[in-house]
Amino acid sequence: MDPKEPAGPDQETRQRLAALERAAESAYDLMYDARSPSDATAQYSNAKEALYTAIGEARRSGDEAAAERLSKRLAHIKAVFRSQFT
Repeated sequence: MDPKEPAGPDQETRQRLAALERAAESAYDLMYDARSPSDATAQYSNAKEALYTAIGEARRSGDEAAAERLSKRLAHIKAVFRSQFT
């Protein structure tokens, strides 16, 4: 391994990323179960917040593959919300 390259995420970071991703997916699921537009918007916000945090963590740890995957998921969730809830 090149000493100039980040070592990648440690176990604790991987666990945080997984927890943030689960939180985002849970919020995304709850978006569909919302009883009002404001409830759907709140869950959308929760999903975005969790993914933005996860993307930042992934980048700080040098896990660009995870950051890219999470960014694509965030883009998908945004597109779904805009097409179905606004």
